[in-house]
Amino acid sequence: MTPFRLCLSPPAATGPWRRALGLLALLCALWAGCGAVRAGEVTVFAAASLKTALDQIAADWQAATGDTVVIAYGGTPQLARQVLDGAPADLVIFASADWMEVLAAAGAVDPATRVDLLGNRLVLIGAAGAPGLDLAPGLDLAAALAGGRLAMALVASVPAGQYGREALQWLGVWAAVEPAVVQVENVRAALALVSRGEAAMGVVYASDAVAAGEAVAVLGEFPAQAHRAIVYPAAQVAGRAAGAAFLAALQGPGAAAVFARQGFTVLAR
Repeated sequence: MTPFRLCLSPPAATGPWRRALGLLALLCALWAGCGAVRAGEVTVFAAASLKTALDQIAADWQAATGDTVVIAYGGTPQLARQVLDGAPADLVIFASADWMEVLAAAGAVDPATRVDLLGNRLVLIGAAGAPGLDLAPGLDLAAALAGGRLAMALVASVPAGQYGREALQWLGVWAAVEPAVVQVENVRAALALVSRGEAAMGVVYASDAVAAGEAVAVLGEFPAQAHRAIVYPAAQVAGRAAGAAFLAALQGPGAAAVFARQGFTVLAR
């Protein structure tokens, strides 16, 4: 059976209506045509940056077990809020320990199952063939943009955007480049803007650059000390045991090999 995968985008409404509409859209997509989640089916809410690796791991696991993995991808805060609103997830994998703490404080995840699954690095990307940059204090990034846009995930809430703003502040260039920043709902959307030539540069994870292949160039990697450590925690949703086997598989050697090929640092084995 082919797994159904859903890439979420935030609705146009704001505040409580935005959350309600997002949850409604998710429920409709997950339940349309089937009425309820079937036995042998695992529903995973995962950060958008995991898509390339997690799609491959889910396909391999499904072929080996015969079970189905349903994956909803999106920005970590969006997914976390949907879990708090009662969305039917079995397993969550975020790009931020802070949002996992929010769910833990609300009793929405099983603390005994929580694991720091992966790490990542932060890079600056540009058009294919663009020259590299030395990402060190003193860099004139505004001049390097030459009037172009800098694509980033939402800097106030989405982990990739938060890490990116921290790194640019560390470099001392945030104030100069902020007017050129175009913010989007998740890191894969920022990657898409650069790969389509709609932004001159972007701040994304190293794994996103790997996924893009030759569509973009890595102009430089931000020093690790420029931002908080990037960690992907995973946990089962409280009261939902269906994700246990898949969570175990994500910590196995097969998944580790896929994650490593896609540019992640494997933390759990």
